[in-house]
Amino acid sequence: DVQLVESGGASVQGGGSLRLSCAGSSDTFTYGSYCLAWFRHAPGKEREGVAAISSADPTTYADSVKGRFTISHANGDRILYLQMNNLNPDDSARYYCAARRGTARCTLDAGDFVHWGQGTQVTVSS
Repeated sequence: DVQLVESGGASVQGGGSLRLSCAGSSDTFTYGSYCLAWFRHAPGKEREGVAAISSADPTTYADSVKGRFTISHANGDRILYLQMNNLNPDDSARYYCAARRGTARCTLDAGDFVHWGQGTQVTVSS
């Protein structure tokens, strides 16, 4: 079974940057086999898809993060990254990585994802 562990969350001031990481436990958790994504959930708000990536589909971003966030996966590694720049208080949330087998139709539909991490907290102050 694939287990996902996020790290990199922190408290930062507005305008700052963070890089989140998500490590997969299984040897089968590879970029070439999975659709990978980041979601976030803030208190009082619905869960929001942030970015998704696979080897078969173009990278997908939520409109709210386009131009500021970058999702990537290091070749040969079992690690998913989310580089977050120019952070603002609206980005404050718990961030989760998610994965499911298959690279086609890799979108930000949370219902498609089978494997989820426990999340890492990002807090942005104004």
